[in-house]
Amino acid sequence: MIKKFIDKLLGNHKPKFGKRQEVGPEVHGIDPALVDERALSVVHTLKDAGYEAYIVGGAVRDLLLGLRPKDFDVATNATPEQVKGLFRRAFIIGRRFRIVHVVYGRGREHEVIEVSTFRAYLDAAAAEAVRGNERTSKGELAGMKHAVDASGRVLRDNVWGPQEEDAARRDFTINAMYYDPERRVVVDYHGGIADAKKRLLRMIGDPATRYREDPVRIIRAVRFAAKLAALGFKLEAKTLAPVKPSLALLAEVPQSRLFDEMLKLLQTGHAVATVEQLKALGLAKGIYPLLDLIVERAEQPFVRAALQDTDRRVGEGKPVAPSFLLACVLWADVRDGWNQRLAQRQHPFPALQDAIDQVFDSRIGDVSGRGKLGADMREIWMMQPRFEKRTGSTPFSLVEQPRFRAAFDFMRLRADAGEVDVVLADWWQEFSQASDAVREDLVAQLREELHKPRRVRTVRREGPADGAPSAGGSEPGRPLPERRPGPASPVVDRAGTRADADAGDDAAGAEPAGEADAPRKRRRRRRRSGGGGGGGGAAGESAGGDA
Repeated sequence: MIKKFIDKLLGNHKPKFGKRQEVGPEVHGIDPALVDERALSVVHTLKDAGYEAYIVGGAVRDLLLGLRPKDFDVATNATPEQVKGLFRRAFIIGRRFRIVHVVYGRGREHEVIEVSTFRAYLDAAAAEAVRGNERTSKGELAGMKHAVDASGRVLRDNVWGPQEEDAARRDFTINAMYYDPERRVVVDYHGGIADAKKRLLRMIGDPATRYREDPVRIIRAVRFAAKLAALGFKLEAKTLAPVKPSLALLAEVPQSRLFDEMLKLLQTGHAVATVEQLKALGLAKGIYPLLDLIVERAEQPFVRAALQDTDRRVGEGKPVAPSFLLACVLWADVRDGWNQRLAQRQHPFPALQDAIDQVFDSRIGDVSGRGKLGADMREIWMMQPRFEKRTGSTPFSLVEQPRFRAAFDFMRLRADAGEVDVVLADWWQEFSQASDAVREDLVAQLREELHKPRRVRTVRREGPADGAPSAGGSEPGRPLPERRPGPASPVVDRAGTRADADAGDDAAGAEPAGEADAPRKRRRRRRRSGGGGGGGGAAGESAGGDA
C-alpha cells in the first residue's frame, strides 16, 4: 500500500503488459514481398538454432501500412553472446542497451540487421541511482544492469525478460508489434494494429513517466509525427500533453546523443515536414541549439533548397550526408565572417579558414566539429572559392578531390539561390561529366574567351612615294594600295617563342608588341634560297612565284 502511494506520488505508473494477440495475414494484410531477404535469413537462423525470433518495431509498422521498410530490426530471446555466435560477421555494440549488428555485404552496399534481446520491464523505483550522468559516473555504472540518474532517466537497462515485458517497455503502440515472417503472424500486445488503422500515435503506459525515463522519446514523437503526417497520423492528446512540460529534461541528455537524434530528424526523408511539425507542436526552440537554428532558417531559399534536396535524395534511395545539410545551414555564418575579414584586407583563404573556425566554436562545439563530419563540412566550404578559377591545372585537380561532388552540389544550390552565376555552375557540371579531351577543350575555350582581343583594325602608316597619298591617308571609299614585301621582322607566337616572319605577313596585319591584344598563331615558313628581290619569298607566294 505504501509502495503504491509512493509510486503515485512520484508518478511511477507501471504499464499493463497487455494480452497477447496473434493476428493472421487475412487481417493484417502484410505483403511478404516487402520483407527483406536478409532479415528473413536472420530470423530463420535464430529459429533454426532453437530461439524465438521476430521482425519488430518500425519495420512491422511500415509493413502494415503497405510501405517497404528502409531498416529491419529483429528481436529474440537469445542473448547478445548467443546471437553473435550464430553469424560470421556480427558485432555486439551499445552500453545502455547491448545489441548485435549482423552485417551483410561490404562497402556502400552493406546492410545491417539489428538484433536485440527481449528485455524485462523494470520499475524505475527499484533501480540503482547514481548522482551523475554517463560520463561522470562511468566507473560506478560499469557493474550495474539497471540504473537511473537523479531525474529518473534510465542509464542502464540490460536485464533480459519475456516478450510481453519487452513489448511493455517500448514507446509507441505501433512500434511494439512482432512479425513472424515464416508463420506470417503479427503478435500484438497493446492494440498497435487498431491504432495503425486509426492513424493514432499513442504512448504505451503513462506518457509523462515514459518521457522522464528517456527524454529522447520527445524527439522520437516529433520524428514519427513528421514521417507519418502525410498518411494522416496524429499524436494522441494524452501523449502530446506532457511533451512541452518535459522539454527541460533534455538538458540531462548527453549532447552527442541529441546531435545524433537531430540528424535522424533531418535524414529520414521528411526534413521539411519535421520543421513544420516542430513549429506546429510549439517546439521550434528548446530541443537542441543547432536544431533551433535550422528551424529558424528553414524559410531562407538556400536552406529550404537544401532541406528539399535532402528529402528528394532519400526518396530516390540515394545516400545523404549530414555534413552537406549542416554546411548549407551554417553557410550564412561562414560567408558573413569571411566577408568581414576580407573587408579588413585579410588574404582570402586564411580569412575563410578563420571564419570556419569561428562557426565551429560558436555553433557546433566539440560534439562533431573535430571528427569526419566537421572535416567534410570544412572541405565543402574551402572548395567554394576554387570554383571561381577555371584555368590552368586547377579544374583538373579539383574535380579529382574526394568531396568534389558534395562541394559542387553545394555550389549548384548557391547558383539556384542566386548567390553564384548559373553559367559557372553549368560549366562545372559539363566539365565534371566530360572526357579528358573535352575537358581540355573546355579550358582552352574559356582561356580564349577570357583573353579574346577587341577587334580593332590598325594600319601601318608609311611615308608617301612618288607623290601618292600615304596608306593611312587614303580617301574614303578608295582601296588601300598593294603592299610590297619588305625585310623580315621577329614576332612572338602563341607559345611565347620568337619566330621570323616575312615583311609581307607583318604588313598584312601583324602589330608591334604592346599594340596587339593577342597575336594570331603563325606557321614557321621555310626560307627559299634562290628567291628574287626583297630578300625572301612573301607569304602566300607559290613555289615559282614572281619576284
